[in-house]
Order: sequence, then C-alpha cells, then structure tokens
Amino acid sequence: MTLRLRLVTIIGFSLTLLWSVVAVWMFMDVREQLRSALDERLAASARMVAGLVARLPAERLQVNGPPVLPLDVIARDGLACEVSLVRGEVAIQPIARTATSPGLEGAALGYSTSVYGGKPWRTYVLQVGEVRIATADRMDAREGLLREIALSAAAPFAIAMAVSLVLLWIGVGRGLAPIERVRTALLNRRADAQSPLPAIDAPPELQPLIDTIAHLLVRVQDVIERERRFTDDAAHELRTPLTAIKTHLQVLRLACGESGLHGAAGEALANAQQGVARLHRTLEQLLSLARIEGAVKPEHALRVDLLHAAQQAIEDASAVAPQVGGASVRCVELQATANAASLAMPEALLVSALRNLLDNALRHSLRPGSVVLRIERLPGHVAFRVLDEGPGMSAAEVAQAAQRFWRRGSGNVEGDTGSGLGLSIVDAIARRYGGEFHLEPRRVAGMEARLCFPAEE
Repeated sequence: MTLRLRLVTIIGFSLTLLWSVVAVWMFMDVREQLRSALDERLAASARMVAGLVARLPAERLQVNGPPVLPLDVIARDGLACEVSLVRGEVAIQPIARTATSPGLEGAALGYSTSVYGGKPWRTYVLQVGEVRIATADRMDAREGLLREIALSAAAPFAIAMAVSLVLLWIGVGRGLAPIERVRTALLNRRADAQSPLPAIDAPPELQPLIDTIAHLLVRVQDVIERERRFTDDAAHELRTPLTAIKTHLQVLRLACGESGLHGAAGEALANAQQGVARLHRTLEQLLSLARIEGAVKPEHALRVDLLHAAQQAIEDASAVAPQVGGASVRCVELQATANAASLAMPEALLVSALRNLLDNALRHSLRPGSVVLRIERLPGHVAFRVLDEGPGMSAAEVAQAAQRFWRRGSGNVEGDTGSGLGLSIVDAIARRYGGEFHLEPRRVAGMEARLCFPAEE
C-alpha cells in the first residue's frame, strides 16, 4: 500500500466513522424531536376539537345511536379523532368520529400507544367535563415519515463523504509532492554524478530526510571511488608479479635449450606456464566484470558498426583459440544481415560480449571451422547468434552456465584454461544494457548462444 493510499485510508476511515456517529446521534435526536412534534400535534388537535364542541348547543350533544357528527377538518390532516360523552363512570358514548378512526373508546387519558385493528396507534385523550376527545395517528405513518427524513439526509451525507474523500486524495497527493520531487531528483541523477543533490523545496518535516539522503549519496560515492581505486591498484599489483613469473618461466625454458626439460620437470614447467596463463586470464575477466557492473549507461543510443564489432571479436577470440586435432581453431564463419544499428551501449562492451561467446564456442569445438556467428536485425532489436557443433549441455548445466566460476570440466565449457567468468560477463553486459542472453541446445549437435539488444530504427 502506497503512503498516499494509506493516509487517505486512515483519514477517510476516521472521518467516516466520526461522521457516522454524528449522523446516528443526529438521527436519534431528530426522531425524538419528530415524536414530540407529532405528539404535540395530537394534543393541539384534541384541544381544537374540544373548543369546537364547546360552542355546540347542548341538545346537539344528546345523541342516541351511532355517531353522526362529521370531523372532516381533523381527517384532512391524516389524524383519527373521536368525540364521546362520558355517562357515569364506565359508559362512553361516541357522538362523532372520523372515517379512519379505529374506535378509541378504550384509550387511556393522555398519551399512550395501543394496538387497534392489528396496527399500533399513538393516541392522546383529553376530557373536558363530560366530553372526551381522543386523537390518534398510526405509528407506521410516523416511521414512514422518519424514513423519508433519513433518506433525504443520507443522500447529501453520502455525496459529501464521497467528495470529501476525493478532495482528501487530491490534498494528500499535493502534500506528498515534495517526496515525489525527491524521488524524481534521485531517479534523474546519474550513477557517476559527483555533484551534490540539488536543492529541493520541501516542508521542514522533510528537510532532515533530504539532508540524510544527500549525506548518504556522498558516502556511497566515496565508497564507489575507494572500490574503483582498489580495483585499479589490485590489477596493477597482481599483473606485475604474474608478468615476472611468466618471464622467469620463459627464461627457464630458453635456458634449457632446444632439448628442454624432460619427464616430471618438463611436465611441471608446462603446468606452471598453463597455471600462470589461466590466473592471468581470470584476473583480466574479473577486472572486466567489475568494470561492466560499474559502467554508466549511455544517455542516448550510440551508432555501432555491427560488422566491425563482430570482426574484432572474431580476431580476438581466434588469437587465443586452442588446438584441436593439431590445427588451430581460428575459422569463424560470419553471417550478417545488418551493418550498423543504434544500441544503448559502447561498442567495446559489445566486442567483449561477442569475444567471450566465441571463445567459449571455440574451446569446445570438435573440429575446425564449426563455429558460426550470425547477426540479424529484427524489429526493435539486434540478435547475435553463436552456433557450434560441440558436445552440448544438459538443461541443468545451461541453468548454471552463467554463474560465476562455474566450469563443467576438462574438454568442455571453458576448458581447463577457462576462468568460469566468460558467460557471466556476457550475461552481465546483457542485463546492464537491457538485453537478453540465452543458451539452448541445437537440434543437430552443439549449442546456440543468443544475445539480443534493443535497437532504434
């Protein structure tokens, strides 16, 4: 969950809960006020009818039989009303009632709630002398009126809450804008930038975070610079003794003359030279891998001569190709359908990647001239395919081939003199510049190494 969504969720939930409690509170208060108002209307209607009855002649109140006096004025207000004469202590004779009256002879004086005709009624009974006036309205009518009021208030409340959440989302987004400016500044900053973090307009609460990030960038730059110096110093210090050892071994071989050393001594000298060569190659590959991982991506695509890069890689790989059947494996067939393309990578690194692929293919080739380098221009990218006719690899070996220092063994991938870093370098270059590197067995024999990079038209 993003910070913006989290803030909106927490604040929105809090506001919704708060206003829901307020709404329930107001609803309960409105219901009580409405009940009081409707009860007061019953009482007012009863007093009004009592005043009308008081103006009637006495003989009009002496009615025997069913009630005959109409109460149309009260009925128009939706109320039920009944006027009765109290005869003695228990005899109640109705003399007038509305058409909707359910029969209120048994209603108690004052306010009460009773069931008449299977429905609850709210009643008010007023007695003036012998005249008893009862007014009533149905409880379901009251509840319906209360629901209408609640719905009328709920719709604006819901709309207001929705608009509040939208405004809250916008407001939180604007409040977090300084953080977005910090993110944009860090995103647009080059990895090798030496300049400090530019000034960012931010509130006081964010300024300590921005200062901490700026100090962290300075410390990281110092660490990178120290690592770079260490790599260069280590390369220089390691190359010097290796060169001296190689020179001493060559002097020893020359001092032995044409006959050379025989037996265990000659074998030991050959193994020493091979070990020095392997150590020298491993050192060079490690330095190449360190430079690749620390290299800065070009800001714009560079125009790369694909044929020139391929030919340079073929020459470099053929110069150190092993012997197969007494013949040097120097022949690599080049098949190209594109001359140049705009790649977002330096040509030197492309040459390095192709050289490592060709070197790997030449090392396990079973016959001279069996390695093919194909360059294909496809929509949106350039593909380099290196095909050989070697012993191939299993699926498990393909999965491990790009791991650092992985070698399958003598006479196979990388060979005895390999460093186990060639395919790791290829994979690092591909990932560094948005490309893809795949190994897969060929249908006939051998392996196919496919290296693809995005290209502009």
